[in-house]
Amino acid sequence: MQAARALFHRLALWVERVAERLTRRRRARDPLLEPYRGFSTPDRLILRGRVLTALRRTHPEPESSRWQNLKQMAGLFLTDEVAGVAAVAPSQGVQETSDPEGYLWIEVPRGEMGPGWHEVAVEIAGRPGTRTGFPVLVPAEDARLGVITDIDDTMMETGAYSLLRNLWTTFTGSALTRKVFPDSVVLIDHLSRHGRNPVYYVSSSPWNLHAFLDKVFSRAGLVAGPMFLRDLGFRAGEAGGTGHMGHKSAAIDRVMAANPGLPFVLIGDTGQADAHVYLEACRRHGGRVSAVVLRQPGPGPDAESRRALAMIRSMGVAVVTGTDLAHAPVDLNRARVRA
Repeated sequence: MQAARALFHRLALWVERVAERLTRRRRARDPLLEPYRGFSTPDRLILRGRVLTALRRTHPEPESSRWQNLKQMAGLFLTDEVAGVAAVAPSQGVQETSDPEGYLWIEVPRGEMGPGWHEVAVEIAGRPGTRTGFPVLVPAEDARLGVITDIDDTMMETGAYSLLRNLWTTFTGSALTRKVFPDSVVLIDHLSRHGRNPVYYVSSSPWNLHAFLDKVFSRAGLVAGPMFLRDLGFRAGEAGGTGHMGHKSAAIDRVMAANPGLPFVLIGDTGQADAHVYLEACRRHGGRVSAVVLRQPGPGPDAESRRALAMIRSMGVAVVTGTDLAHAPVDLNRARVRA
């Protein structure tokens, strides 16, 4: 499975490199900003985005063929990122520069900003016409827990446990056809308490799919949350070297550090080594993982995953598994994991 996932990311990286060569001649276009959903710490707002020469979006129609969907999805990788561009949050007077792949990471003081979703204006320095609202989440002060969840085959059907099925589903589907599991919508709504408790989404999908995934989630009624996706470009050697498990572990650590003291429910599936990732998270963050919830897609857990789940249980962490998660809210209540 790990070899197949590595092959998938090498393929995605190859597509991005081909796109870089095909789009290099358009560098004369003026740069603009693509915002990603940001998160916060007790004293900082973390704004994330990318500097591009054009925003790539899909425009699905109910009658679109798989070939039409394929062309639109491939187009999401034809980004023309711009490095070395200064971007500023005018209200805060904070300025940062886009990295070699065009990514922006801007930290501004949180101040007295209350809970919920907010937008912080960011613009390219000296070009106020590029001003764009960067969304950022501030958790409620009375949040009882946080949720960190995988996306592929956990929130939405992907077939990530099978390389060919994953590729077929990813590149021939659309925002209208991609299926979010109804039981996942119910579970996340239950755990978030209609938005009071923060939800964070982690996936090895590239940042190119951020707007697409956001559209799929919104259409399905899934609670919005900051996403932690992967950069497959300049830092691909670094990102690819850590792999799916390393990426997910780093995201878990970052989210927990941003929410000190808040317990978390970790949600995933048995097809992508999530049991091992979550076992290590329980070890690193002793006492802060209240429960692990795993969907069982495809063939279900292997022997190593079953051993990892047994070790998680031995640490006093509630474990809920099943081919669907419709029963998970009841099982979590029985385990005294209260949202």
